[in-house]
Amino acid sequence: MKDKVLITGASGFLGYHLIQTAITANFEVFAAVRKNSNIEHLNEFPLKYLYLNYEDPEQMSRLIAENKIDFIIHSAGVTKAIRQEVYDQVNAGYTINLAKAAENSGGICKKIVFISSLAAVGPLNDGQQKITEQTHPRPVTAYGRSKLLAENQLASISIPTTILRPTAIYGPRDKDIFIMLKTISNGMDPYIGKIVQELSFVHAEDVAVAAIQSLTIKNALGIYHITDGNSYNRYEFSDISKSILNRKAFRFHIPMPLVKSLAFFLEKVNGWLNKPSVISREKLHELAAINWICDITKANKDLNFIPKYNLQTGLEDTISWYKKNKWL
Repeated sequence: MKDKVLITGASGFLGYHLIQTAITANFEVFAAVRKNSNIEHLNEFPLKYLYLNYEDPEQMSRLIAENKIDFIIHSAGVTKAIRQEVYDQVNAGYTINLAKAAENSGGICKKIVFISSLAAVGPLNDGQQKITEQTHPRPVTAYGRSKLLAENQLASISIPTTILRPTAIYGPRDKDIFIMLKTISNGMDPYIGKIVQELSFVHAEDVAVAAIQSLTIKNALGIYHITDGNSYNRYEFSDISKSILNRKAFRFHIPMPLVKSLAFFLEKVNGWLNKPSVISREKLHELAAINWICDITKANKDLNFIPKYNLQTGLEDTISWYKKNKWL
């Protein structure tokens, strides 16, 4: 009999890869989606859908018990919001509500895997060091603070919990880093300021594999950083992309004061419209950070995590998918 895993955020970019990997690993998958979610791209999978009310732990507990859910991978969350309170409610409040629901479902749920973010610990100001699980968290955005709040609150849950902190995730179906690739494909290669940066990336499939492997490894508890294990300077993403796309792109640097002014203007406009801004002055703390490099030794050892993709092979896979599906 197959173990049953509930995957939240199932209709999203990472959710797709989590579902695909879980089915390959012979799990019976329950996909938690909103009733208005676009799930056409999930039709290829043998799924059972659950509609969770994250503000109603009793409803969630009942669904977990009725469907005999063995494991939960919680990847649902919000990456853009107007206020810290919204981030905290969705990314932390809903997370702890789900965890408490699992806790009160009659001892059925064996483990929770929470997809946090490297934003929860924040970047380093020293370009020579690496972020480890012992690095003192100093998140620089509301999003990062909300993820750290969720991590801290999960410490009170009795169910065994694994927390994954992936770095910048890319891969087939991603719409955020796709914007960067589309810009490069159109001949533009912009940068914020002229700072030295060390960056990290991880392919969505590798994140999914780490999450699925975490489910059944009993001693795989606590926090794990998930990257492809490499360090990249700020130009390597573009250089690799241009090579794969066989495109030339004009590289230019936008002065930080100008970017801050633009971010301020967009914040004001979107504030009047009651919409989250695509770029904000706070977000610049992440985009212009000096060092996002991680040591993934702990994940290698405890999760048997060996990344399949580096940035070269990962972008080859991603760009191939974009072309095949006529995104590029």
